[in-house]
Amino acid sequence: MNEIRTIVSDIKSGNIKPIYFLMGEEAYYIDKISDFIEENILDEAEKGFNQQVMYGRDATIEDIVSSAKRYPMMAERQVLIVKEAQDLSRNIEQLVAYAENPQPTTVLVLNYKYKKLDKRKKLHKAIAKTGLIFESKKLYENQVSDWIRRVLGGKKYQIEPKAAQMLVEFLGTDLSKISNELDKLMLILPKETIINDHHIEDNIGISKDFNNFELRKAVGEKNILKSNRIINYFAENPKNNPLVMTISLLNSFFTQLLMFHGLKDKSKSSVVKALGVNPYFVDEYFLAGRNYPMRKVAQVIAFLRDADVKSKGVGASQSDEDILKELLFKILH
Repeated sequence: MNEIRTIVSDIKSGNIKPIYFLMGEEAYYIDKISDFIEENILDEAEKGFNQQVMYGRDATIEDIVSSAKRYPMMAERQVLIVKEAQDLSRNIEQLVAYAENPQPTTVLVLNYKYKKLDKRKKLHKAIAKTGLIFESKKLYENQVSDWIRRVLGGKKYQIEPKAAQMLVEFLGTDLSKISNELDKLMLILPKETIINDHHIEDNIGISKDFNNFELRKAVGEKNILKSNRIINYFAENPKNNPLVMTISLLNSFFTQLLMFHGLKDKSKSSVVKALGVNPYFVDEYFLAGRNYPMRKVAQVIAFLRDADVKSKGVGASQSDEDILKELLFKILH
């Protein structure tokens, strides 16, 4: 985040690079920086003649270089944005000659999503000298809830831990998807709202009672009745509750529980730090730790791996519903 603030601050102050190479697994920040450049470097009168957007699948390196070498018309600069530049990955090194001597009146922005330049290659070294390389890294799942809180806090909203966790478990770590849902909530709810699980259920459609977060909690408590109610709901709503996600989240939980058992210092602060969990949820690990000794946890992880293989159609012809019911029976008994 600090790197992004620096990029934005530099552009606002007129310290503008001739090349911005935006790369990495997290598309959200790449789009944010690219959009900021598109919207702010040129004024509206200048954009008509001096701002161009190209797409990697439709362009060649020669096309990009040719456009980048043009002089601006009645403006100090021109802006050339290449979206989906990763489609040019096979030939991207051909940009070396231009990167070594870029047109000073052109701002070339390359959105190179889901890939990275090889630091050992000439192109990376050339752009690092003459322009700017930004790597947008995927957040880990345990970092996304904090990201949600920061985004909402900047817009004068708050969110309860359970509500943030529901979003993460339903939407994964895709920041673009999460951002879209947050935008919907902020359109509906007034500023200063503390967003809770009811808001999520009413406006996004994620059940506050029947979701993977609640299943994990019920399993940790060894609450057989609640666990079965949730998996029956999942069976009736399979599209919103894919088996692969349920297995993945349970596997993360029991893997963390294995780490919990291995900790010498089991103070709450130590557990929070070691497992990377929100303090709000830490008591669940102490309860689950009592219900599932280390030996049982190791067994459960084996059950989860077996269920994962079956869910992919290997060595079994069971339905997703039957796989999940069998898995829960083995875990809870």
